[in-house]
Amino acid sequence: MIYPAPVDLDAASGEPMHPAARSVLDAALERGWADPRRLHRHARDARLLLDNAREVVAESLGVRRDEVTFTSSGTDAVHRGLLGLLEGRARPGAAATCTLSAVEHSAVLHAASWHARRTGADDAVLVPVDRHGRVSPAAVQQAVGPRTGVVAVQAANHEVGTVQPVAEVAAALEGRTPLFVDACASTGRLDLPGGWDAAAASAHKWGGPAGVGVLLVRKGARWATPFPGDDRVDERASGFENVPAALAAAAALRAVVEGRAEVGARQHALVARVREGVAGVPDVDVVGDPDDRLPHLVTFSFLYVDGEALVHELDRHGFGVASGSACSSSTFEPSHVLAAMGALTHGNVRLSLHRTTTDEDVERLLGVLPGIVADLRARVGM
Repeated sequence: MIYPAPVDLDAASGEPMHPAARSVLDAALERGWADPRRLHRHARDARLLLDNAREVVAESLGVRRDEVTFTSSGTDAVHRGLLGLLEGRARPGAAATCTLSAVEHSAVLHAASWHARRTGADDAVLVPVDRHGRVSPAAVQQAVGPRTGVVAVQAANHEVGTVQPVAEVAAALEGRTPLFVDACASTGRLDLPGGWDAAAASAHKWGGPAGVGVLLVRKGARWATPFPGDDRVDERASGFENVPAALAAAAALRAVVEGRAEVGARQHALVARVREGVAGVPDVDVVGDPDDRLPHLVTFSFLYVDGEALVHELDRHGFGVASGSACSSSTFEPSHVLAAMGALTHGNVRLSLHRTTTDEDVERLLGVLPGIVADLRARVGM
């Protein structure tokens, strides 16, 4: 028997390296190995490549070059962005608190908890969301108090795809409280929203190499390093820059941004087909905004189905998907995002399409999914 080729539908966890990144990486490894802080010829070559990478990222995102810092990961960029804004507003005897949307990535939640434990600040204030997972700018404004040091609202949700009203939140804050934006899920796929003081992105989510994050700090923002300093070229980062990987990440980002109109439209239509097809399965909850969303991502939950069993069965049929909380999927803990939305937290699947996902891939999935769900329900007597 000839089995169809496996289909990976977990691009939100990481994309294969973009061809543009791969070709640049090979060349950059030859020239970008030296310490860009030094003054000799090889170091100057590395510094030139690093500056070029920063310029390309800035141009792709519509920001200033001196607002771009490369970090060791998207998580590192999130931590530095959020905690740096808090450090920039630190005052003796008055620990600042965080106000977060209830559906932020776990990296944001962990950073806020770490800050509270370290400083004795109150726990973060979580702003509720509607049934689509969207926060209200008015609710954010009302949750901000005199000791709020930073507000965090993601650009788009990493589990259900819903786009957040970041610019409207920034307008409601009127510049009184700095705004941190986790843009890891959306960078390259959507325009970077306005109004942020610091933002974070992750290269492997747009087809760059793993181990490259991007921290954006707005010129003039009150940001201070929250960790021990390092006398590197860029004070917002620490450690030796991975110059070849940064350049490859920049090349992938530029390629993705240049092609996103066509790719995004195709993926948006494919996800709409998935949403339509899945809705025909009994007792299913298809979550997230059906239209104002990331183009490539959809999550749905099945009543009376175990999420881990569903992932294993889909994998057996040749489909790689995510389940549980997208930020701790290996543990299959109930998703705090789905819980905040009032959606089913068990039996959920997150599909996220690659740039190469086809109509045939989607139709194959929709062809086997109802039978898999029915079989799993029958095993538990439903």
